Amino acid sequence: MNAPAALADRALEQARYNMIEQQIRPWDVLDQSVLDLLAVVRREEFVPPQLRSLAFVDMELPLRIDGVDTGERMFSPKMEARFLQELAVKAHEHVLEVGAGSGYMAALLAHKAQHVLSIEIDERLRRFAAANLARSGVGAVRVEPGDGARGWPARAPYDVIMISGALPALPDGLLSQLRIGGRLGAIVGAAPVMCAQIVTRTGEHCYQTLRLFETEVKTLRNAWQPSSFQF
Repeated sequence: MNAPAALADRALEQARYNMIEQQIRPWDVLDQSVLDLLAVVRREEFVPPQLRSLAFVDMELPLRIDGVDTGERMFSPKMEARFLQELAVKAHEHVLEVGAGSGYMAALLAHKAQHVLSIEIDERLRRFAAANLARSGVGAVRVEPGDGARGWPARAPYDVIMISGALPALPDGLLSQLRIGGRLGAIVGAAPVMCAQIVTRTGEHCYQTLRLFETEVKTLRNAWQPSSFQF
């Protein structure tokens, strides 16, 4: 490796280290297996090429593919890490992700799970995510086209469901796709008040909700809207 390339590589690794130590660890992400994984899965390989220099910045990144703005964004690094920690995915589990985006969250989940099924409604993003995952050698993910705003009942039940976007409310049909003991990660609410949460299915009709933090992200396309009609 020549000197300029070596300097660039060291700068990249320093930026990755700073992301983990200055953004993510202070945000109550203390699971060492998660922190180690963030050093292994190269986030810069999943962002649009023109934004590679911003891969470790504490912000959402727009997903512009071949110069076209899809209108979608990657979660910030600390949000991805916090969800990964709280979902506590195990090696034997099957995961559904709704909204593949860049494929980065699916890659993180795949390093923990037995298999990840990622559903993406935008064909440009589906191809982008699949290419990123293939190039990075992540083989335990399948990215399929479709509208997953209400889940993907054809392959249910799942041990873990990750909603990579916001939902105004959680439809019962989505929650019912969890196995008992399964966990769902989602951002729920309407702007500007949205809450990231983990919902655990504890029984046939019983669920427990852990509220993590408040945020605001884009709502999934075709997301279920609860009726506002009142008597």
